[in-house]
Amino acid sequence: MRLSRYFLPVLKENPTEAQIVSHRLMLRAGMIKQASAGIYSWLPLGFKVMRKIEDIVHQEQIRAGHIPMLMPTLQSADLWRESGRFDGYGEEMLRMKDRQGRDMLFSPTAEEMFTDVFRAHVNSYKDLPLTLYQVQWKFRDEIRPRFGVMRGREFYMKDGYNFDLSKEDALHAYNRHLVSYLRTYERMGLQAIPMRADSGPIGGDYTHEFLVLADTGESEVFYDSKVTDIQLGEREIDYDSVHQCQSILEEFTALYARTGETHEANQFGSIPKERQRSARGIEVGQIFYFGTLYSEKLGALVTDDQGNKVPVHMGSHGIGVSRLVGAIIEASHDDKGIIWPEGVTPFHCGIVNLKQGDDDTDAACEALYSGLTALGLEPLYDDRKERAGGKFATMDLIGLPWRITVGPRGLKNGVVEVTSRRSGESEELPIEQALTRIAGIYQHN
Repeated sequence: MRLSRYFLPVLKENPTEAQIVSHRLMLRAGMIKQASAGIYSWLPLGFKVMRKIEDIVHQEQIRAGHIPMLMPTLQSADLWRESGRFDGYGEEMLRMKDRQGRDMLFSPTAEEMFTDVFRAHVNSYKDLPLTLYQVQWKFRDEIRPRFGVMRGREFYMKDGYNFDLSKEDALHAYNRHLVSYLRTYERMGLQAIPMRADSGPIGGDYTHEFLVLADTGESEVFYDSKVTDIQLGEREIDYDSVHQCQSILEEFTALYARTGETHEANQFGSIPKERQRSARGIEVGQIFYFGTLYSEKLGALVTDDQGNKVPVHMGSHGIGVSRLVGAIIEASHDDKGIIWPEGVTPFHCGIVNLKQGDDDTDAACEALYSGLTALGLEPLYDDRKERAGGKFATMDLIGLPWRITVGPRGLKNGVVEVTSRRSGESEELPIEQALTRIAGIYQHN
């Protein structure tokens, strides 16, 4: 993409309404625009990042054997009355009536809808296990929406629902989700720590939430520093293996991270003092097992191998896709702007032309642009007739992880400058080597 043809309405000044880093930088980088309290328009750069995050979520869900589909955002109140949650959910639920006077609601979650689909089409244990999921907009009418996309009223979310014959099978689905979520966050360049949590209005008594460490997190987290050393990226994971998924869960819980609300001093007693850590954490996902809570109320029954009708065991599992955009920025930024991890960057590399209109620099930039594109990468070429300082400031603000700078002085020596946004380190390379260098970085992302 050529920046002269892109819609990137960056702001030079900090917006006064933004209280946290991610909100401020998303506004400044032209990623979002507030439409009303807690509701945002996603401008091209922000939308592009959110789609990158969504793609990773889909890839890891499908890898774990889960099946995507799509539910409506508007739901009938009748289903929620069946489950008993229509009156009990609270004022966060946006209720309305259609032109026929029927009670409707804007989905805050979808346990009822997925259970209704299941009970209409599945009636035998032979069709289990089954996990269905969607990535869809949700709405919760927060009393005080704030912090940009971190605590908005409308948000984009992956929610999945497993249906199993027994508690043991459902707990395997729970562990499978935990492992797939950890791998999902790793691919986004995040260190997510799973910890036991409160189930809230979802229900059930077995749940973990996933917290990303960041200075502006809502919760205080106490943890063993060894938990941040655990990586799943290189492991071959068999999601059908009960033992492997359970052992990965135990690998994390053996180090037992706790929030400030549940921390007690003696819980750290067995951890060497040099490994004890405390930090702030941002919630980016949660998984639940709630047994037959919904299947009994809504009649989601299957015939078991003895011919008996039994309620299925269920769980639900959510990842905040739009919230993750803000969480990644909170965890990865500096005083100049955003620093995108390679896995979610909107463009793989920025190209800065220091002397737009010069035949040699223009030709070199075009060679880089076409070369990167031919390699299947997406460069952002700043071809504006803008001073160099302004171009560098824009690139730093929007946070592309790599920049190639092309100027007359370097070209006289046959080189361009390749710079890492995260470290600030630069190296001078011939154009072909610069292309190879960038391509090699993204081979495994």
